[in-house]
Amino acid sequence: MGRSQQTFNKLEKDKKKKKKREEKLAKKEEQKKNRVKGDLENMMAYVDEFGNITSTPPDPDKPKEKIKLEDIQISTSRQEDIEEQKRQGRVDYYNPDKKFGFIIEKGSRERYFFHISDVDEEYNIQEKDFVSFDLKDTPRGRSCIDITKAPKE
Repeated sequence: MGRSQQTFNKLEKDKKKKKKREEKLAKKEEQKKNRVKGDLENMMAYVDEFGNITSTPPDPDKPKEKIKLEDIQISTSRQEDIEEQKRQGRVDYYNPDKKFGFIIEKGSRERYFFHISDVDEEYNIQEKDFVSFDLKDTPRGRSCIDITKAPKE
C-alpha cells in the first residue's frame, strides 16, 4: 500500500506541474495578443513654453517669443555672500589628548566637528568657550575651520 501511495503522490505532482506549465503558456499567449506595437511617434514627449510635458508637438507656424538675457533673473544668492558670514557657537566637547571636538552653532543648534589644527594658534580652546567659525564640506560631512574666540554673549 505504501508503494501505490507513493505513485499516486508522484502522479499528482506531475499533474500540478503540467497544469502550471499550461497556465504559464496561456498567459504568455494572452500577453502576445494584447501587446501594442510601440512606434517612435507614440513614445515621443514634448515640452511646451511653460515647461510642461505634453504629447502634442509644438506648432511650427507659431512665432517664437524672443527673451532678452537681461530679463532672466536667478533667485539664488551667490556663494561668496554666504561664505563671508562668520558663524557663532559654543564648544560642546573637546578632547585635548585626541585634539578634536564639537561646536554647537548658535541659532540652528547644529553640531559640527573640529580639529585643533583649525583653531587660531593664540587661542587655548576649552569646553563651553564661545567661538566664531566658518564651515567646510568634507567627505565625512561639514566641519569647522578658522575657529577664533568670540565675545561671551
